[in-house]
Amino acid sequence: MPHADIKEQTRVKIAEPPMYKVIYVNDEVTTVDFVMTSLMDVFHYTPDTAEQITWDIHENGSAVVAVLPYELAEQKGSEVLVSARTHQYPLQVRLEADVA
Repeated sequence: MPHADIKEQTRVKIAEPPMYKVIYVNDEVTTVDFVMTSLMDVFHYTPDTAEQITWDIHENGSAVVAVLPYELAEQKGSEVLVSARTHQYPLQVRLEADVA
């Protein structure tokens, strides 16, 4: 009986990593300049975009500044918080699952 070559194909479906919103929460102490600088330094926004997001945070009480995979969102959020505390600002950064 002839030997047949059997080829197996395995399909692995790799799930996209869960995405998380990085949210800045407005306060009355953290300066506009600090918020804008953190958006440019940590999230690489242009000055114009950073200014618009900063005013959204100020006017609405909070704003989503990025939607990223969890590990990256956590790392960037921590980076902002360390910088804020170093400059003695009480800025709060929240992470929320992006369920959209």
